[in-house]
Amino acid sequence: MLQPEDFFDLSDALTASFFEDCIYVWQAVTQIERHLLRLVGREQTILGEVMPGAYVSARPIYIGVGARIEPGAYVHGPAYIGAGAAVRHGAFVRENVVLLPGSILGHDSEAKNSLFLPGACAPHFNYVGDSILGHHVNLGAGTKLSNLGILSEKDKASGKRPSICLTIGDETYDTGLAKLGAILGDGTQTGCNAVLNPGCLVGRNTLVYANLSLRKGYHSPNSIIKLRQTVRRMEKTKR
Repeated sequence: MLQPEDFFDLSDALTASFFEDCIYVWQAVTQIERHLLRLVGREQTILGEVMPGAYVSARPIYIGVGARIEPGAYVHGPAYIGAGAAVRHGAFVRENVVLLPGSILGHDSEAKNSLFLPGACAPHFNYVGDSILGHHVNLGAGTKLSNLGILSEKDKASGKRPSICLTIGDETYDTGLAKLGAILGDGTQTGCNAVLNPGCLVGRNTLVYANLSLRKGYHSPNSIIKLRQTVRRMEKTKR
């Protein structure tokens, strides 16, 4: 239920390599930096198009054939931007981001320490922090994948934040991560302005409806998660 293969198709060797030796799916989040060093090294390789007005830092960055960095985008890196991927106008690629082939970080979207599997899209006004988006995941406009709890204060003595714990059924799992966004299985979609709180694990082919604040924990595959609300209409008083 919590293994990488429960969330993602791992038949492709490149995709599977990000989950080697991971017992639980969230463990892959801690390995992104290591895999970037493996794939990118300490140099830059630019095979795709960096359009005028885009900014690419001097950090280790790989931009594959057919990838496109649009005007106004900022790639800070380290980053791996695979073949045919797009970083659209106004997007911000922070440290340790992997965009596998065909994925999109769109207008005014920001990603940090995250893995986009092939075809995953955060197309506009999204925040993706310490997260994994499965194949062909699509985030509705304004969706935020929050990665740090509002009460997660640093311990005064150690300077460390508490790790995120997930209670699933009768078991509690300590992720060991102070920051953990969302893990969205293949084919999952969110509606506009959905907020996924730190530590959301969402199974494959699930729909998260618009304006919903999803609590941390495990959400089973092939589900529709709705926000129930009552809308009341009243007659306008004439003056």
